[in-house]
Amino acid sequence: MNNLASWRLRVRRRIQAIPRGVSLEDQQMMRRAIDLAQAAGSRGEVPVGAVIYRDGIVLGEASNDREASADPTGHAEVVALRRAATAIGGWRLNGCSMAVTLEPCPMCAGALVNARMARVLYGARDPKAGAVDTLFDLCRDPRLNHRLEVIGGIMESKCGALLTNFFRAKRIAKRGR
Repeated sequence: MNNLASWRLRVRRRIQAIPRGVSLEDQQMMRRAIDLAQAAGSRGEVPVGAVIYRDGIVLGEASNDREASADPTGHAEVVALRRAATAIGGWRLNGCSMAVTLEPCPMCAGALVNARMARVLYGARDPKAGAVDTLFDLCRDPRLNHRLEVIGGIMESKCGALLTNFFRAKRIAKRGR
């Protein structure tokens, strides 16, 4: 294969890997969410990270902290929502986007709707609790008072690998006991 054909193939694969409507800023924020997820995993928390941003400015970011805080609502999305609301001085996060490494659960999807978020971009699908695409579609449900744009599969393989490796290590450690 000549260089031109090889280059076209690489570009085509890259274009297909980035969903429509995803900007360079969105990708940068997802990379930040991945960094937060990695930090959570190293602390023994399920490796999920979330970043809320508007016009290139990070308003709130967090990773899971349920174990450390002993708080069942300590999901990365909820903690990031709290921080963003504090940063802007109100609960309405109009025009904001969230990049999160795992598809939000029903609690988090409901919080996104109630916060009036504009968009949520997620990495890996959640076949057990995904509430924005996989099991439910809460963020686009016409019966609710607000709807937001949902874009999934952003850096999906990297986000999924974080979770797969984390739970694999947990199972191996459990067998070793």
